[in-house]
Amino acid sequence: MTAGGDSGAGLPLEGLLVDFGGVLTTNVFQSFRAFCVAEGLAPNAFVDLLRSSEETRAQLRLLETNRIGADEFGAHVGPLLGVADTAGLMDRVFAGIGPEPAMVDAVRTVRSAGVATGLISNSVGSSIYDQAVLDELFDAVVISGEVGLHKPQPEIYLLGAERIAVAPARCAFVDDLRENCAGAEAVGMTAVLHRGADGTRAELERLLGVALGEPAR
Repeated sequence: MTAGGDSGAGLPLEGLLVDFGGVLTTNVFQSFRAFCVAEGLAPNAFVDLLRSSEETRAQLRLLETNRIGADEFGAHVGPLLGVADTAGLMDRVFAGIGPEPAMVDAVRTVRSAGVATGLISNSVGSSIYDQAVLDELFDAVVISGEVGLHKPQPEIYLLGAERIAVAPARCAFVDDLRENCAGAEAVGMTAVLHRGADGTRAELERLLGVALGEPAR
């Protein structure tokens, strides 16, 4: 699915900006559910807390922009979830994610074809990033905790485009959250709402004019 109803005019695009968790990794919501089950909670307890608690969402934004640390955020959400052991809580929340080979392969192939590539990621700590993978896949990296901005703020998308030296209107952006795709569209990017590697790879072939072939599995 391409958000924004791109007509095909002006293709192929010249830059690719992607999210990390849930795009280059396996589904983060499955990891959230696995965490909850392991802690003896209802499977959707963590997501339900994020959706229902404005204070928790505000704390998450502070975490993403490096204004508080992961342990401080864990100390906030642990009691609300009924989790007594808050040390390393966020590491446990994300313990169930792993690489998504088909999407890693797509970005690698796109970059090898000469398309500028960049990462725009809302950070929840450094443990989910593999620096060697970032160096291999991207011309530039924008991580919220390092730049003090977060998706869907317009400035973070503009910074990503600036760092790969491609105008926003010439960039495709991939994310697994609708609000982050909407933020990219607001600055003129063509957003792809990621709902699985096969669909996203097909959309990137169309938008970027790069043949991706059969994905690595």
